[in-house]
Amino acid sequence: MSNKEIHNPDIDSLVKTDGLDDHLASLRYARIIQKALMPDPELLKGVFKDHFVLFLPRDIVSGDFYYVLRNRSFLCVAAGDCTGHGVPGALLSILGISFLNDILQSRSNLKANRVLNLMREKIMKALHQTGDKSEAKDSIDIGLLIIDCNTEAIQFSGANRPLIRVRNGEIAEFKPDMMTIGLAPLKEHPFTNQLIDSMPGDSFYLFSDGYSDQFGELTDKKFKHKNLKAVISSVAGLPLPKQREILESTFNEWKGNTQQIDDILVFGFQL
Repeated sequence: MSNKEIHNPDIDSLVKTDGLDDHLASLRYARIIQKALMPDPELLKGVFKDHFVLFLPRDIVSGDFYYVLRNRSFLCVAAGDCTGHGVPGALLSILGISFLNDILQSRSNLKANRVLNLMREKIMKALHQTGDKSEAKDSIDIGLLIIDCNTEAIQFSGANRPLIRVRNGEIAEFKPDMMTIGLAPLKEHPFTNQLIDSMPGDSFYLFSDGYSDQFGELTDKKFKHKNLKAVISSVAGLPLPKQREILESTFNEWKGNTQQIDDILVFGFQL
């Protein structure tokens, strides 16, 4: 009798399908866990005068994340963009959220740039990054705000991700430091702390690079950062949930039938 394996096409197909279903079920459960670590929608309603979150993972789980923490002293708002997408990006995002919680809940009177400096130290230590060229180049880009609940003073610090403010139809962009969270540089510099003034009615926007990097079906070119700013400027007078609708429809029209190449996150809010 032959020792060769006997394959039944129908059984093989069923096994492969079951395996795929198990994989998808695991990813869907991972998505539930990841979403549970991000701010509860009801919490956001109590924190902001108005807000929206446009969150479109490329895969079931995402390397982008948004973060809100409020206590009696301060409010922290952040949007992060981890290396990659899917499972690797999602694992790094969970690490980033965990480190932000650790830093913010154990300290008071923090500066925004100090949070990023500490976060970088923790990421580099956790990933054993020393700057060696053979190491995995995992990192997090992030824009982070700290708002003093007593004085309403706003601090901003960014690691490759900017902040946009729209006031009375006028758009202002606050540039980030061109450094990331991780990847030990040859010469490490502290992040910059920027003081941002605010007025009633100001709208703020934090976002990953997925929206502006998306290729269009008709042009085969990226949407680009300047066009994202133009869309934000054009919808700034509308209620923020309506802004989300327009941003999403604009993105889908641009993308058309092409593949989404990265996770999408745009976080808009009014204080």
